[in-house]
Amino acid sequence: MTPYSDPSRSDAAPLTDTPDEALRRSLGVGRRRFLSTCTAVAAGAVAAPVFAAAPALAHGRDHGHGHGHDHGRGQVLVPPHKRGIILYTVRDATARDPLAGDLPSGFREVFKQLARHGYRQVEFAGYNQHANAPGGASLESVEGARLLRSWLDEYGLRAQGNHGFIPSSWPLTAADKDTFKKHLEIANILGMDHMGTGGDPTGSSYRADWDVAADKWNALGEIARRAGIKLYTHNHDSAYGFLLDRGPLDDQGRPTRSSGIRKLEYFLKVTDPKTVWLEMDIFWAHVAQYKFHTYTAPDGSTRRNVFDPAGLVTRYNKRYPLFHAKDGVVDTTNGMGWDMVPFGTGDIDYTTFFSRVGLTHYRNPMVEDDNSPSATDPAQSLREAKISYDNMAALRKRRR
Repeated sequence: MTPYSDPSRSDAAPLTDTPDEALRRSLGVGRRRFLSTCTAVAAGAVAAPVFAAAPALAHGRDHGHGHGHDHGRGQVLVPPHKRGIILYTVRDATARDPLAGDLPSGFREVFKQLARHGYRQVEFAGYNQHANAPGGASLESVEGARLLRSWLDEYGLRAQGNHGFIPSSWPLTAADKDTFKKHLEIANILGMDHMGTGGDPTGSSYRADWDVAADKWNALGEIARRAGIKLYTHNHDSAYGFLLDRGPLDDQGRPTRSSGIRKLEYFLKVTDPKTVWLEMDIFWAHVAQYKFHTYTAPDGSTRRNVFDPAGLVTRYNKRYPLFHAKDGVVDTTNGMGWDMVPFGTGDIDYTTFFSRVGLTHYRNPMVEDDNSPSATDPAQSLREAKISYDNMAALRKRRR
């Protein structure tokens, strides 16, 4: 497998920083705020592992401006035309029966409500809605895409991505290739620059499997490029764990140790930057920061390497055109380090993150909260979508 970009920094040697110092520096947190934050969290996490308190550094949100307004627009971190939401966050509303009540239901009414909230972009999570909504249950067709596009245009929204069909076959079957091309046609009708998926390229930890995944994505990306679409893959925490690429081998001939490179970083190196793009889920990247901070080196020693999500984005820059802007509060009891909450109500320092990654007119952050739909409060997801929009609109660059 030939890399398409230069190798990242070597992590084969032990870090000289302490774990806390490495994490503090990677997040751009001042030492005084770092110490005060850790002290506050330590009171509730005395029995937790040393690294468990680290996510508590993600404080420091700047809420000094009115929600939902663009006063001082030149200083906004997310420009109005880039404020988006993935429709998975309001999936209960698109799936709702319009005959069952007065709440927005189906794509058209949900688009109308999101536009009222202020959103200007949406990312699809498939094209199904309630059968009683205008257009019927499935709009996964050329005709359905034209109908969706008419509603997007009606409410001043732009489609910017979809978590949809990626062929399971490799080499590609003729049927899978045809279906993939149909989805590219739908994406073009909807006006998308990007089309993607909600899953990792592979769930494996072994380099050989990531090489196969890279070959497949390079081929799919080239098909998408010829259609004028940027193909992207989406991450969860596992993809930012460490690659198993060094010996000794197990009884199946697979490596058991690591060079220190993370799985998705390796994927970035062996895929073509002209055809394969990425969408970082910022919440899951922070979960990976909490979970995957040590690895077993080729010599059998344990090495520490604290993951820096914003640092990876800046290193690969325009290969990250999309984000899932998903927030969390620190939780050292659930094995992940974070609990998901509506955007702007948690502890992830989005002011620092968006400031560090820059390119505000290129990135497309999509609000997401897996937990917004409620079995007992049918209005919750759209209400929380408004809260999330207002908090995103309120983000401002810090004054120097």
